[in-house]
Amino acid sequence: MIRTPRAPGRRTAAAVALACALTATAQTPVRAEPEPTTLTEVRDRIERLYHHAEAATDKYNAAGEKVTAKKKRLRGLDAQVTATETRLTRLTSLAGATARAQYRDGGLPAEAQFVLTSDPERALDNASVARQAQQATQRVLTALAETRGKLEKQRASAEDELRELRSERKKRAAHRKTIEKRIAAAEATEARLSEEQRLRLAALEREKAAETHAKWEKTGVLDKADRAEGAEGAEGAGSEENSAGRRAIAYATRQLGKPYVWGAEGPDTFDCSGLTSQAWLDAGVAIPRTSQEQWRLLHRVPVEDMRPGDLIIYNSDATHVSLYIGDGKMIHAPRPGRYVTVAPAGSMPILGVVRPDA
Repeated sequence: MIRTPRAPGRRTAAAVALACALTATAQTPVRAEPEPTTLTEVRDRIERLYHHAEAATDKYNAAGEKVTAKKKRLRGLDAQVTATETRLTRLTSLAGATARAQYRDGGLPAEAQFVLTSDPERALDNASVARQAQQATQRVLTALAETRGKLEKQRASAEDELRELRSERKKRAAHRKTIEKRIAAAEATEARLSEEQRLRLAALEREKAAETHAKWEKTGVLDKADRAEGAEGAEGAGSEENSAGRRAIAYATRQLGKPYVWGAEGPDTFDCSGLTSQAWLDAGVAIPRTSQEQWRLLHRVPVEDMRPGDLIIYNSDATHVSLYIGDGKMIHAPRPGRYVTVAPAGSMPILGVVRPDA
């Protein structure tokens, strides 16, 4: 039976309701695991499901970028193939015309024409013209062979790109199914709780976030970051250097209250990396779409040196990202069922910090 902290007279009924909700959810489990027996365990299960969904979302977004890149590459190859086919047609026609011209002249070598002619001077002229014709013909045939070879390579490349495109589409579809399965399981669990239990669950989430942030704050790293931020602002020049970061924050601030939707990058809904990538794009800096690629490719800075506009990457697998706004706070799109919001910067396990405009 589920144990929840409430008045003894209502404990049994509420516990039974929660147990029924979890039993219903367990009919479509993501993986076999022990059933939660407390609301804290329910919270932990929901967090795990959303974390797995977020990891799959990053893969889904990355696959989407690859699909877009493959489509662009394929369009470019198709244009190249079309242009090469046109050139091949022209060269084939020219080679045929050259062959017909040689046939009309009898196909005699220039030396033979010189011996047989009664006008040696004219024969020399004819020999020079014939040599030029032969050289031109050879150039046409060489160009024709090279163009055919180039066309074959372009077609092979296009076929490879098409196969890879189909593969990426399959991967993306698989990631989509994983995301939907994880989110559905988490939402079903949460939706079947009583109103009182949902409120308590939200309180538990806030308590855990506050506790995690407090532990991080006790390390003193935030004091160092705040001092660095204050020194930068006092110097004036640093503030100018960070103008793009300020614009990114302004963009993210305008999105407060908009719902989280996985795979979304605005303008009405966002996932975590969709928000950060669009915020920095609005500031004039294009950055990778996913949190994992942001962590992999952007310039890393020590946490104690972070400044407003930097991106904080969370979890050991870099599956979440937020925009640091200063004073120990960040803006992020938390998860399905939540909205773009301001939260303590250390409310989740921090992997590191990256600076898009470094």
